Amino acid sequence: MCRHVGYLGPPLRLAQLVSEPPHSLVEQAYAPLEMRGGGRINADGFGLGWISDRTGEVARYRRATPIWSDESLPALGRAIRSGAILAALRNATAGMAVAEAACAPFTDGSWLFSHNGAVAGWPESMAGVAAELPTIDLLRLDAPTDAALLWALVRRRLAAGRAPQEAVRSVVLDVEAVAPGSRLNLLLLGPHELVASTVVHSLSYRHDEGSVVVSSEPLDDRPGWIAVPDRQLVVASRDGVHLNPIEG
Repeated sequence: MCRHVGYLGPPLRLAQLVSEPPHSLVEQAYAPLEMRGGGRINADGFGLGWISDRTGEVARYRRATPIWSDESLPALGRAIRSGAILAALRNATAGMAVAEAACAPFTDGSWLFSHNGAVAGWPESMAGVAAELPTIDLLRLDAPTDAALLWALVRRRLAAGRAPQEAVRSVVLDVEAVAPGSRLNLLLLGPHELVASTVVHSLSYRHDEGSVVVSSEPLDDRPGWIAVPDRQLVVASRDGVHLNPIEG
């Protein structure tokens, strides 16, 4: 199921995360090492999101095609630099649309969000949780997918003043209460902070002086990558990484 990577630090070219590392997202699309829960390749689309270091504006580029087949990606990856990047691959759950709008990252213009996993019993299991959202939020879903609904839930809690880590944690726990067995690796990125959850799927991070990378799989074989245990909440900034139990 899906792959994602988030970065905070000195500005990088997108290619330095997406295509240039030995085990970049491009390679993970067709040769992933950790595909717990099903699937063999991530070919149902991809997306890149970044936050302007100058203006703070969020931009993204999404396609419903395999990342290795996109002819615009090499030039885009060389030209765009940012100190806050989220990139994602999609392996669509059976029955869900394969469309550009269904690809992460999702955004409201302030945050970038992605989901690696699947909600069990979709969509019936989520009817009660979805009913908590205003109708207008449901009408504005990017796509009729579990990831888009999860983003709507997180976004609503952020708008209500919840801290990013609490917004992510509460959504994970609420979804598990109605859809046990769900796989819920969420990734939320802002200009200065990154929050990620691990529920079933793999996640690793690397913290160097002034920068942090969080990725479904290590991007290279250099020492320094740390595997995140299951059921953890990762709260990271350029200054450090903290792990907390999701139940804590």
